[in-house]
Amino acid sequence: MRAVVQRVSSSKVTVGDRVTGQINKGLLVLLGVTHEDTSKDVDYMIDKILNLRIFEDENEKMNLSLKDVGGELLVVSQFTLYGDCRKGKRPSFTNAARPDVATKLYEEFVQKAKNNDIVVGTGEFGAHMMVDLTNDGPVTILLESNKAF
Repeated sequence: MRAVVQRVSSSKVTVGDRVTGQINKGLLVLLGVTHEDTSKDVDYMIDKILNLRIFEDENEKMNLSLKDVGGELLVVSQFTLYGDCRKGKRPSFTNAARPDVATKLYEEFVQKAKNNDIVVGTGEFGAHMMVDLTNDGPVTILLESNKAF
């Protein structure tokens, strides 16, 4: 499982004319799922993301987590995180999980975040989405459940 995590002052996802998810201060998480991912990967990513100390404390040091600051979470599925561009000019997406597998794990991720008393907004799995954000910092973190980077 891969995630691009951005600290935001606000973010929203629109599908057509409809806003599907919107948050204030918090984290925008672009989430990709691969074939080997399981609930264990979801648990790792939830723990890591909700407890990442990337919000500033009173001394302007990154010492606080999303939980510490009462931040919100916007989760957007993004299979293109598994795009492989090492060969040729067109990305291969063979490492992205099939929609039936990815949907289940994406929804599990969202539910587990909600179970942690986090306000969660979402995109719409499989839809063409427009994502607006105001990156705060900017702060952008790359995470992978198999700890490849």
